[in-house]
Amino acid sequence: MIRAVVFDVGECLVDETREYGTWADWLGVPRHTFHSVFGAVIAQGRDYRETFQEFRPGFDLHVEREKRVAAGRGETFGEEDLYDDVRPTLRRLRADGLWLGIAGNQTVRAGRILRELFAEDVDLIGTSEDWGTAKPDPLFFTRVADATPFGADAILYVGDRCDNDVRPARQSGMPTALVRRGPWATIQWNGTEARELPTFHVESLAELPDAIAGFNGSAR
Repeated sequence: MIRAVVFDVGECLVDETREYGTWADWLGVPRHTFHSVFGAVIAQGRDYRETFQEFRPGFDLHVEREKRVAAGRGETFGEEDLYDDVRPTLRRLRADGLWLGIAGNQTVRAGRILRELFAEDVDLIGTSEDWGTAKPDPLFFTRVADATPFGADAILYVGDRCDNDVRPARQSGMPTALVRRGPWATIQWNGTEARELPTFHVESLAELPDAIAGFNGSAR
């Protein structure tokens, strides 16, 4: 039985188009060029952070984040950056009696924003910087399980990536859902892992309540 649903952040709940555009601006390169190189890096199976190295060798993401904050141009997102299906899905899952969480590779700053946006909607908000461990490290999913009042096999982890979300969550004993949006899911969707690993494949988060209800019904 699935009793809890925990969501990734970027490209699962939050459309990161605006944010990555501001990184292109910070680097002083055209947004189209930055997005194109970003997609190429992902398609090659490389860490997305290598995108920055293509434009500025030796780029330190942590240092540059601090510089942006000092310049009054810190990373941010808001209600307008949430995908349209997020709020309705959370309301329906809550109405179905499910425990809800948000946990992703995010900064402490992002965690504060998430708490402002979702304080009344979910039971858990955790970030990699808060926890000192980042996906796909198994310890991250141990943190998720430790913060959830159910065993790993009752926690559905929802994300947009096979490598960072689905594979390590499944290895930690969790059922998983892969949502098809954002660059990673678009590139990975037809791969072997995307076909075989997720418990659910969804085009929209709005599909999750019925999928979970059907899964739990068959488990009785």
